[in-house]
This record gives sequence, structure tokens and C-alpha cells, in this order.
Amino acid sequence: MAHDALVLDRLEVTAERVRELVPDLVGISLASVKDGITITVVATEEECRLLDGVQYVAGGPCVSAAAEGTVRTFEIGVPLEESSWQLFAQAAPEARVASTLSLPILADDGRVVGSVNLYGATSRAFDGLHEPVAELFSAWAPGAVTNADLSFSTLEEARDAPRRVHERNRIETAVGLLAAQQGIDLDRAARRLQTAAVHAQVSVYELAEAVIEAASGGIAHDD
Repeated sequence: MAHDALVLDRLEVTAERVRELVPDLVGISLASVKDGITITVVATEEECRLLDGVQYVAGGPCVSAAAEGTVRTFEIGVPLEESSWQLFAQAAPEARVASTLSLPILADDGRVVGSVNLYGATSRAFDGLHEPVAELFSAWAPGAVTNADLSFSTLEEARDAPRRVHERNRIETAVGLLAAQQGIDLDRAARRLQTAAVHAQVSVYELAEAVIEAASGGIAHDD
């Protein structure tokens, strides 16, 4: 998307300026907060996206900064401030990250609209540098995340993720039942389920539920 490409270009330029202050910088991500959902807009490194994702799953400093509107730092190896950040603490070293600095992004009216998340390779990478680093982002980051091209459908997809995971699990259960019952492998059972759903003009999930219910004693019928 054109807007995101421009934001990434600006982020990479700013990252070079940050590196003049923080030689041990690993990378930076910008996250947008809309309708209570935090989504990474751009990141200078794929590892930053992955670490953002771990935090979205199990908590971490960038999520805390966005939710509370406060600056959050984190040093790997120091006793956890939040026990729920354990997964992030385990994932960070794999990405060569030893510390983080997360800064809330505020709109003109004071609303938190996102966060800047910086990842450092050493435990003291950001010591004493919070204010100068924040100044580098203050002029353009609010507009970048406020105008990010995150469509309503993208947010709906994020909200809908738990349902889709549930449906996928149920489909896999049905495929396993078909394979066992009909003495075929899982790939063939999956294709058979998909083809049958097309022929019946129902969703694969709906057909999977019917298969599971049938296997457990019969398809229920409305009175």
C-alpha cells in the first residue's frame, strides 16, 4: 500500500538517526491502536513484527505502552514486572534482543493512537535516551499511525481470528473422523470434505460440524 510504503521509508530514515544515539538498535516497529485492537503498521525488521506478535498473544511492553499511554522499558533477564510477559522474555533472545523501549504515540487530543517499539541488542541500549529518541518520532509518528491504511475488514479479521481458529480445529477433527471411518489418508479425506461441501453448497465448516455430530450419534434436526 502506498501509505505504508511511505511510512516504512520514513521509519527507516528515522531508524538511522536513532542508531546514531543507540548503536545497539536491532529494529523498530510502529503499531496503531484502533477500536481497541493493536496492529503493527510497519517494522524495519521481520524479527520486530514477530516480537510484536508474541506480545499481542501474551502481553509485553509495547502492548502495555499502548494500553496505558506510558513509556515502558524491558530488560531481558531482570525479574519480570508482569508474569504474563514470560513468553515475550523467552522469544526476545532468539531475535537477538536484550532490551526494549516502547513509547506511546499520542494524538493532538491526548488519545493514545499507537506505539513506537524499539528493540536493542544489549541490556542498557536505551539508558538515558528516552527523551531524545521520543523527539525523533513526535513530529510524524502520530499522523503515520492515525492515517495507516488499516481497513475495517482488517480489524474485523483480527476480531474474527478466534472463530476461524475454532472452525479450523473442527474441520481437522472432521477430516480425522472421515479418514478413520473410510480408511483413507488425511489429505484425501480433506479433499473429500471440501468437494462435498461445494456440491452441497454449504461451507466446509458447516459440513464438518455435521460430520462430527453424525459420528457422535446422529445429525440433529430442528423440530
